[in-house]
Amino acid sequence: MTSHAPEAERTRDMARLHHPRGDTAPSARRRRRRLALGSLALFSATALLTSGCSSSSESAAASSTPGADSSDGASARPTSSPSATPSPSPTPSLDAVVKEITDAQWSRMTAAGLWRKGCPAFRDQLRRVEMNYVGFDGKVHRGVLVVNTDVTPSLIRVFTRLFEERFPIRRMEPMEAYDGDLNASLRDDNTSAFNCRRPNQINAPFKESPHANGRAIDINPYENPWKDLRTKSWSPSAEYAARTEGKGKILKDGLVWQAFTAEGWIWQDIKVPDYMHFDTGYPSVPFKGASTAAPSTSAEATPAG
Repeated sequence: MTSHAPEAERTRDMARLHHPRGDTAPSARRRRRRLALGSLALFSATALLTSGCSSSSESAAASSTPGADSSDGASARPTSSPSATPSPSPTPSLDAVVKEITDAQWSRMTAAGLWRKGCPAFRDQLRRVEMNYVGFDGKVHRGVLVVNTDVTPSLIRVFTRLFEERFPIRRMEPMEAYDGDLNASLRDDNTSAFNCRRPNQINAPFKESPHANGRAIDINPYENPWKDLRTKSWSPSAEYAARTEGKGKILKDGLVWQAFTAEGWIWQDIKVPDYMHFDTGYPSVPFKGASTAAPSTSAEATPAG
């Protein structure tokens, strides 16, 4: 047989679910009100947040528009605007760098006989000056001169002017590049300075020599030769012996002459033509500027360098 008691209990439970007792109804209504109020609050907060975001976006967009915050829109302009083509590179300068003589260079100099016992300028008195120059090809090249430290500032001022005026120089190598051979350097049209020349080369006495003291320079020897009275000929060539206008030539009152003499240097400090040569005086003494330079008193017809 089947019992009807469980069925009666299920019927009463279903009745309670569909028809709750009176003491539970108010509690349910309170829960529903709280849920409704919470939903309303959430909806209001979302609306306010959405409105705020929209307002901020519009404000940001307005401030990024030229003229939004000022009448001329300057606050929104970029600090610089790209140009259609790159700006040209700065004009090259002399870019002179003064260095002490390194061990390696000094070894080459002594091996070539540029310095030996009896030469007046010691290593600590000499400086290696690296600088740009304009070549005969119109391009900028890098060269080296070895000079006395006391003429270095003056020499840089002179060559700055020559560079800016684009005076052409064939080449600029220290004398060890030619193993100390003066004639080889002259034939190569090489601009050079310090050279304590060997006894078999043209030379003033060691102690007095401007070249041996690092206070003389020969510029473009081929275009500006000197007259060697021993052979009665122009060295390294007579091709440009005439003092007429020409590329790389030095003329009285010309650019190179003006640049050097304004600093107190002397052109052709010798009794025979020596168009390549400038020095600060013979016999060579410490150089302090234009006011200390004086014309040579030497009556010898041998090169002062």
